[in-house]
Amino acid sequence: MRALRLALNVLLWPPVFLTATFCALAAVAAQWGRVSLQWDVAAQFAPVWLTGSALCLVASAVFRRGLRWSVAAVSLVGLVCAAALIMPELLRSTGPRAGADARDQLKIVQFNVWHDNHAPKPILDWLDAERPDIVVIEENSSRFAQAASAPARGWSVACARCEVMVLSRRPTLYVARGGRNPHAPPTPLTRVGFRDRYGVFEVIGVHNAWPTDRDQPFQERRLATLIASRPRERLIVTGDFNSTPWSFQRRRWDQAFGLTRRDRAIASWPARNYERLHWLGLPFLPIDHVYAGPGWATVSVRRGPRLNSDHYPLVLTLAPLAPR
Repeated sequence: MRALRLALNVLLWPPVFLTATFCALAAVAAQWGRVSLQWDVAAQFAPVWLTGSALCLVASAVFRRGLRWSVAAVSLVGLVCAAALIMPELLRSTGPRAGADARDQLKIVQFNVWHDNHAPKPILDWLDAERPDIVVIEENSSRFAQAASAPARGWSVACARCEVMVLSRRPTLYVARGGRNPHAPPTPLTRVGFRDRYGVFEVIGVHNAWPTDRDQPFQERRLATLIASRPRERLIVTGDFNSTPWSFQRRRWDQAFGLTRRDRAIASWPARNYERLHWLGLPFLPIDHVYAGPGWATVSVRRGPRLNSDHYPLVLTLAPLAPR
């Protein structure tokens, strides 16, 4: 038994200590995301640093006292710093709530269907079964738009040739593309107006660049400018933001938009194993989001099933609040 314990100390301590150190350094470096977009990329992966640190802390129990405390101390640093990134998301308000029996409910599906998706039928069959009122599609393709536009599907299709397409079961009042700043980098963005018995409301679908892309801050700024120009009371904004809720940039834009993000830490990526990233088996990044103005109460928000895309869909049900 003593020989086995010695072997474990000799063989396991170096990789466990190095893993704990890497996770701790990454979690500490992510704190500089407050002032740096480059370091904020590390904050996007806070659950990875938290999980790695926790596993190393558990593994430290098999080591001798001196080695055990070295791993435990470093692991605790990683745990504390990673938890500091994640906790604000778990504690924040997601806006007013409504019961399952609320009147005039509006069901919205937000889904990045993946530009390499060559088989739209399973997604459209699921949408037929789910029966949402509005569907915001990102990474739209001519193949997907053609399949969605089939008369048998019964969808009203807005911006079929756009990267962000909107399907609906109700008539559209208007459709517009892009934002209001022609000097900013292009943002795949579609605006669609609808009417219910409370009046007109607008849905904005968006697809932002990755956080490593320097265009993302410009796209967020353009969206904030657009939101500021629209009536916010009943505005709905949803899409693939390629940004997690524990990044400092996401928190800043949450404040700047002046809308309430209704999802909370719902991991939507990845939904498939990539050829070069077979280890990605479970979703761990919440990068798809839904915002709504104060004129809406949230009935439910959930992740949809795994379909033939690299994202999971989000399914949101809202209920209108009586005008104040």
